[in-house]
Amino acid sequence: MYKLVRSTNNDIERLIEYKKETILDYAGNIDKEEYNKIYNYIINNVKENIDNYYNIIINDNIAGCLLLSKKDDGMLLDEIFLEEQYRNKGIGTDILKNTVNEYNIVYLWVYKENKRAISLYKRLGFNIIDETETRYYMKYTRG
Repeated sequence: MYKLVRSTNNDIERLIEYKKETILDYAGNIDKEEYNKIYNYIINNVKENIDNYYNIIINDNIAGCLLLSKKDDGMLLDEIFLEEQYRNKGIGTDILKNTVNEYNIVYLWVYKENKRAISLYKRLGFNIIDETETRYYMKYTRG
């Protein structure tokens, strides 16, 4: 149904837009200074992590991206983004299931407001291990 293809420098602008949309959807009402801080963080983060990004390809179209990197004793699923027309079709769930089937330990951050994602992560076996004011840090351990 989908394939993952490693991203390249040619994908940076699109990945920045994806990350910006993901973060700003949950950032709430922020002032211009905070927006600029977040935007600069996004640009730097995408460029620093380009080797860990994958394009999600469906029918030869880019449907979104996945950011997966080594973290401590497992993998950090740092970002999963799907274009609007590919959402709510089970694609993200399938990617998550494949990720936890491939790795013994997977970590992720999720915004507390993102109730649907939290519910999905819990169903897949993720547990909250830490939190900030706005996000949960979750861990999946196989076995």
